[in-house]
Amino acid sequence: MVLVEIDEWRVWRTIEWQSDPMIRHVKSFEISSEGVEELRFLLHGPVGAGKSSIINTIKTVFEGHHYINCLTASALTGDSFTTKFEKFTIGQFAFYDVMGLEQGEYRGVHLDDIVSAVKGHVPEDYIFKPNAAIDKYNTQYINEPTLNDQIHCLVSVIPADKIAMIDDDVIEKMKKIRKAASDIGVPQVLFMTRVDQVCTMTQRDITKIYQSRKIKEKMMECSNRVGVPLNCIFPVKNYSEENKPNEKLNCLMLEAFTQIVHAANDYVKKNSKKEKKIEVVSC
Repeated sequence: MVLVEIDEWRVWRTIEWQSDPMIRHVKSFEISSEGVEELRFLLHGPVGAGKSSIINTIKTVFEGHHYINCLTASALTGDSFTTKFEKFTIGQFAFYDVMGLEQGEYRGVHLDDIVSAVKGHVPEDYIFKPNAAIDKYNTQYINEPTLNDQIHCLVSVIPADKIAMIDDDVIEKMKKIRKAASDIGVPQVLFMTRVDQVCTMTQRDITKIYQSRKIKEKMMECSNRVGVPLNCIFPVKNYSEENKPNEKLNCLMLEAFTQIVHAANDYVKKNSKKEKKIEVVSC
């Protein structure tokens, strides 16, 4: 793979490294549509990318103590603990975890299941079947999903230290999911995890993340492989070895979280107007 040439590095994202104002902003956030009860986010990516760990980290940030109820995939076995369409609520925000994507047609979550979930056809706690995607003939299938049933922002998750090792088949599945989401206008971002594993400067001080040439190179590699624009890629670090709250880690995750909240809200605002127009026409 040929990476795009990177000129002299400059800081292009600025974070105020204080979590309290950021938490207050998100907690006081008002959804722009009265008919939408919560903003819904779906995380997808290869097994072991850190999808479940992201949910654990965000819950930890908001609850002020370590949250480990969302089981994570084993880095050694490559097995996904997530077998169903599970919901994790944080205030007025809902995160949905899915099985990891794997190489092969009948391994890992079926890409059609993720597309159906984004469109709102998959009910909460639905158990995934890698060899049989949910369809309209399934009794659990939601035939006429409302804006409340749909996903409002799709979050791709890729580990920074394993980008080059992700199988092309898995990358192709991610691209197809992104294409399906784009076709219905769902906003998309990419969370790049395990940044501390590719940059010693970032490992020592997470506030240096947007000054790291290595992190920028990994972001470019993500962009080139998956097709996500650089300004939609957010390098993050999950709680892993830490046993105490880490203010800098919290701020980095909160910055990414705030961006997807606004993206999801913009989508809800736009599509709630469409629903109202349809209701008026029907009357």
